Amino acid sequence: MAAARLPIVREACESGKYNAIVLLGGGEPGFMESREIARQYGIAVTSCAFSQMHVATMLGNKFSVIDFTEVHNMFYYDLVVRHRFTERCASIRNINYYHARPGHEEGSNIAEEREKALKGERSEAVERAVAEAVDAIQEDGAEVITFGCSDAFWLQSFVQKRLGDMGWEIPVLEGYSCAIVLAKLFVDLGVNVSGLAFPGDRPKQWRRKKVF
Repeated sequence: MAAARLPIVREACESGKYNAIVLLGGGEPGFMESREIARQYGIAVTSCAFSQMHVATMLGNKFSVIDFTEVHNMFYYDLVVRHRFTERCASIRNINYYHARPGHEEGSNIAEEREKALKGERSEAVERAVAEAVDAIQEDGAEVITFGCSDAFWLQSFVQKRLGDMGWEIPVLEGYSCAIVLAKLFVDLGVNVSGLAFPGDRPKQWRRKKVF
C-alpha cells in the first residue's frame, strides 16, 4: 500500500496544485517516505496516527487508543514507538472487529456495526468501544481517547456523546479531522518538516555528529 501511494504523492507534488497533502488511513503507510518526497517541493504532509497523537498530548497528559483488530493493534503499537509517544500513550484497547475480506464475510464485521449505529440501532462495536474507553480512563489513566484504524473513526461521535452523558469530560479524537487541521496549521505557519530530519540528496550543510 505504501509503495502504491508514493508515486501518487510525487505526482501531486509535481503538479504544483497543492500546498499540503493529507494521507488518510489510521495505519499511515508510507508517511515517512511521503514527507521526504514532499519536503523537496515545500509541501507539508500529515497523517492520521501522527496527528492524533500530537493533538491528544496537547489536551491531556496521556491518551488511549481504541482499535479494532489484534494485527492492527500491534501495527499501531509500532507507530506509537516510531512517533516517540510511549510515555504519553496509556494503552491500546481492542474491540476485536475486522474488515470484511473474501472468504471471511461472516463474523465480526466493523462495516456492519457502522451501518447499525447510523440507523440508530444497537451496535455492539459502539458498546465495546464505550466500555473500553471507560476502562482506559479508570484503569489506564487516559485523559484523551483516540482511535487506531480509520475504519473505527466513525465511532468518535458515538463514544464522545456516551462518555459525555456519563459525565466524563474528556476529548475524543479521530484521525481525519486531526490530520486535516494539522495540515492547515503547517500551511498557515509557513513551516514544513525539518531538512535536518529529512535531508536532501546533496544538502548545503551537513552535521559531523548526530546525538541522541
